[in-house]
Amino acid sequence: MNKLELPANSTMLNKDFVYGVATASFQIEGGIDDRLACIWDTFCATEGKIADSSNGAIACNHYEKWQDDIKLIDSLGVDAYRLSISWPRVMNQDGSANQQGLDFYIAILDALIARNIKPFVTLYHWDLPQHLEDNGGWLNRDTAYKFQEYVELVTKAFGDRVHSYATLNEPFCSAYLGYEVGIHAPGKVGKEFGKKAAHHLLLAHGLGMQVLQKNSPNTMNGIVLNFTPCYPETSADQAAANYADDYFNQWYIKPILDKAYPTIIDDLPKSQQPEVFDGDFEIISQPLDFLGINFYTRAIYTSHDEEIFEQLPPPAPITDIGWEIYPSSFTKLLTDLNSRYQLPPIYITENGAAMADTFVDGQVNDLDRLNYYQQHLVAVNNAIEQGVNVQGYFAWSLMDNFEWAEGYLKRFGIVHVDYDTQQRTIKQSGLAYRDLILSRP
Repeated sequence: MNKLELPANSTMLNKDFVYGVATASFQIEGGIDDRLACIWDTFCATEGKIADSSNGAIACNHYEKWQDDIKLIDSLGVDAYRLSISWPRVMNQDGSANQQGLDFYIAILDALIARNIKPFVTLYHWDLPQHLEDNGGWLNRDTAYKFQEYVELVTKAFGDRVHSYATLNEPFCSAYLGYEVGIHAPGKVGKEFGKKAAHHLLLAHGLGMQVLQKNSPNTMNGIVLNFTPCYPETSADQAAANYADDYFNQWYIKPILDKAYPTIIDDLPKSQQPEVFDGDFEIISQPLDFLGINFYTRAIYTSHDEEIFEQLPPPAPITDIGWEIYPSSFTKLLTDLNSRYQLPPIYITENGAAMADTFVDGQVNDLDRLNYYQQHLVAVNNAIEQGVNVQGYFAWSLMDNFEWAEGYLKRFGIVHVDYDTQQRTIKQSGLAYRDLILSRP
């Protein structure tokens, strides 16, 4: 199969269903000489942290090639483009505006609008200014208020150009991967750090939402959370899977929608519990115009005497990054969340796969990725048919890029990037995605 198909009666074929592509600033921009250092610059410079010892100094050189890239996005027929703002590019250390950085993004927003492409702006996609990390980063409650000041600056500068704002992308990754297990920047390791960082990130979200409500009330404002559904190996492991689900997934959505952390907070040693001030949950639980959901895979757990749960190696089939392909868990995730919470409208803000692409005769015939998209688009459609209000879908990613701790070894793009020449080539999956979008009546 070399095309994407949905049932003829699918609401995902309506013109008002939003299709987009997504990127993140550090992963594609380069242009590091015109911004402050961020935690990923420091992390990349630390030996042994990045699989191929690479960095984001050039990446996809989007900083210089952005005009060509917007033409490329337009050629895919998408309704929307999800991009993130580099905090250290737009704000100086003293809190003043870096006008050159702001102008870079304003030019992008204006170019998108001119092509009738809706800008979905993520305010924080992990590139915390290094000077804030030097003061404790997300372990410092004050960083949440620094984020509030950053949102104030950006929203005033961008005016009415933005269609949608997300405060944070995947706070789980920032907190757990960055401050608990140390495989992402800033590389801190300790169970006493993870939930503390998570709380300050969620507080930042709430404070940011307050600014968005004040400065940008006509945009669609929300947050992007990632979910990896937790499955038991056997029925005897259900309690372990439930605990893992609370620890990794519900921890980030429940405070926003229910004004509380999961009850497992009481099981954590005091040293691992976040310090929650009076009024914090009122700030965190600002009303959302939308919830962005990122989904890639599921995880399987077994019971463990000391750690409560243990994640098992993923069974085949797996992607090139080692994640199981299990699309039915996408449907189940969406329907479970819909029955558990009073959800705002949902946008699938990331979904995609790293595959071992081969570039042959000027083409990338990535049928494995195309099949992944086919299965997962149908999974979203199945959730919609079961009553979940999904209003859009963004492919991750627009193009191959710096894949965090994996460096440039793993390719998620529907567009191939030759990192030596910076040549972009739309893959078969990208052509199929374009054709699906353009096929809508």
